[in-house]
Amino acid sequence: MSFYTSLNGMKNAQTDLGVISHNIANSETHGFKRSRTEFADIVVGSTLSNPKMIKGIGARVEAITQNFALGPIEQTGSALDLTIAGPGFFTTRSPSNSNTLFTRDGSFRIDGSGFVTDGSGHRLQVFPTDVSGNTLSTTPTDAQIPATNAAGADFVGVTVNNDGNVVATYADGTGDSIGKVALANFIAPNGLKQVGSANWESTGLSGNPSYGEPGTGTLGGLLSGALERSNVDLAEELVGLITAQRNFQANAKAIDTATQLSQTVINLRT
Repeated sequence: MSFYTSLNGMKNAQTDLGVISHNIANSETHGFKRSRTEFADIVVGSTLSNPKMIKGIGARVEAITQNFALGPIEQTGSALDLTIAGPGFFTTRSPSNSNTLFTRDGSFRIDGSGFVTDGSGHRLQVFPTDVSGNTLSTTPTDAQIPATNAAGADFVGVTVNNDGNVVATYADGTGDSIGKVALANFIAPNGLKQVGSANWESTGLSGNPSYGEPGTGTLGGLLSGALERSNVDLAEELVGLITAQRNFQANAKAIDTATQLSQTVINLRT
């Protein structure tokens, strides 16, 4: 039994090492949220067992949870580099399969068709507004900047206000609102499914997204010209790495000790 108890311990330490390594590898990934491995003991006993004689048979990985604490803010000066100063997620949509994704990475750009997209081509979602910035609908839609305004003037730049209003400016000096950034929040963010590139998908565990404008309700306001860095603390991760390594070594030593005891019994002479 001690062999399998220690073997489970080694597997758990290996999982912990994998999670910590993933955190360290993404210490420079914008919008990344560190994960933590949570363990639980395993105890088995029947109704007839003496509660004073029940012993544990190891541990198991109970969950790998994410820490959604705000990361450090990095000033960039680019108008479409956005940071949520508080709870919430940017909403993006894949043009290929219409999947809705959620992210804390606010690094956006304009593609050749005028859509505001992330590095993977997913389109930022906004609430439709009139040219003055008044919200017309609470159903998110793709953010798209017209190449010219109603007067035929060419597009020259874009700004994003703290309330999420995306304003396109044109050569004639006018500015038209193209929408307000649609933020999403969840009753249980730890239930979100990681899909890579600092993106998440909603699941039954996270609940459905609750949409709103920046700075309303529990949602944070927007900062333009800044990006949220990873919330990984390298010093903390390195200490965790050493601890996980020691746990692995200790369980390996326990297996070695159990092997020696078994060999002693086998070699007994009568």
